[in-house]
Amino acid sequence: MSLISSDEKRPNLAEFTPSIWGKYFMSCASNDDHSSLKETMENNKESYVKIIELKEQVKNKLLHGLHPLENPLETLEYIDDIQRLGLSYYFENEIEQVLKQFHNNNNLHHDFGDNLYADALRFRLLREQGYNSACEVFAKYKNEKGKFKESILSDIRGMLNLYEASQMRVCGEKILDEALIFTTTHLQSLVETFQLSSPYLDLVKHALMHPIRKSLQRREARLYISRYHQLPSHEKLLLTLAKLDFNLFQQLHQKELNYITRWWKEFDFKSKQSFSRDRIVECYIWNYGVYFEAQTSQIRLMMTKLISLLTIIDDSYDSYGTLEELRPFTEAWMLERWDISATENLPEYMKLQCMVRAYSKEAQWLHNKYMPTFDEYYPIGLDNAGSDELISMAFCGMGNVVTKESMDWIFSQPQPKIIRTMSIVGRLMNDIGYHKCYIKQYGVTDEEAIKKLNEQVNDSWKDLNEDLLYPIAIPRPLLMRVLNLVRVNHEMYREGDGFTQPTLLKNLIDTLIINPIH
Repeated sequence: MSLISSDEKRPNLAEFTPSIWGKYFMSCASNDDHSSLKETMENNKESYVKIIELKEQVKNKLLHGLHPLENPLETLEYIDDIQRLGLSYYFENEIEQVLKQFHNNNNLHHDFGDNLYADALRFRLLREQGYNSACEVFAKYKNEKGKFKESILSDIRGMLNLYEASQMRVCGEKILDEALIFTTTHLQSLVETFQLSSPYLDLVKHALMHPIRKSLQRREARLYISRYHQLPSHEKLLLTLAKLDFNLFQQLHQKELNYITRWWKEFDFKSKQSFSRDRIVECYIWNYGVYFEAQTSQIRLMMTKLISLLTIIDDSYDSYGTLEELRPFTEAWMLERWDISATENLPEYMKLQCMVRAYSKEAQWLHNKYMPTFDEYYPIGLDNAGSDELISMAFCGMGNVVTKESMDWIFSQPQPKIIRTMSIVGRLMNDIGYHKCYIKQYGVTDEEAIKKLNEQVNDSWKDLNEDLLYPIAIPRPLLMRVLNLVRVNHEMYREGDGFTQPTLLKNLIDTLIINPIH
């Protein structure tokens, strides 16, 4: 929600661009039951059988074919390839078993010498797995003046992996802060001066825009699959499995979009809420970034419906409703007319409706033409992000992993850092209101305000990284869903408001949902 006003009767009346997808997804797949993974598999029986066969071969290699003590780098590269090809969800237990050896076994902490690529790869994989690998390993790549050595500039694989490793930093890790600045500066220079050859030119250009830590997993897999055969460590078996897997699940996702767009048509959005954004496909992609697996089909569709309805509520406050219309609506949502004793037995996640209260507060500012200070706007804007609600719904798709303690964690105080990061990334990156309020309070230029807010976003990623290191507060599979939600927010608002301006996401949707891998 942004603080912009125009019309007297409806002070923030906005005209949103129509959906760019029309009826495309109603005709791109069959009208079969959207949840029928079985039908999708039966229609592609040969591919499905081949996937099962290849999975067993990969699992066998992970458990018996790799020898971490004798070939630690080969082992790390194999795991990295599995993850970046989008196949790790098949082998989570096996990967954990191997990486735990690297964490626990002192013999696997041996010095790789001056192999920056190997050191950075091991560091990143262990941090991604939640192990607090020591960043001091990179001190040996500095000179006597405390600067990174010029000699590593020619090591493109090493520089690229140090760049990705530095994305795993937490607060206080100065050497990783310096590594990020150092690698970003020099890799950008190499790209701009065309000093890189394929495939590293493409990989570096992409990494500078989409570091692994912040990126949507399936989009990264799609890209890596297309370039994997050019890399020295590529394995044909993994490439074949990744292509079959991606294309098969793409057909399932097309069927889901066929179903959800038909549901949206039957909902009759255009006649009931024509003032709101028509973004059902983008709502689906939001959830696709959190859940893409076959077994999460139902929760993916449920969350798509939820976000589509929350969008209507958001636009009712932000773009259409008058104060007279919104006041009773807010009271109904907030249960403010209930006897307070009636809420005593409700769980916390049903009592808290901070998001709607935040919508109401912003609407009051808007209609009164009041520009709040940054300190006034900041907490309201974060509540407006709806992080608690989205995480609660996302957890519903995780089955028995979710416990009462897990749900209580969402609403615990102080707020978990990873949840706060989700709100910060979702609001500070796209809300012009934050910039205006910051300028009002501190009297800085627009550029200075944007720089300061970007620093807050970067610091919040460090907090997120810290929450994902052992010991962790709730089961790791749940934390990874929250991480995926943050990644979706980052992708949606990285180049502007991709949700409101759907052309910004068109290439992403084409790549993930429409175009198969050949």
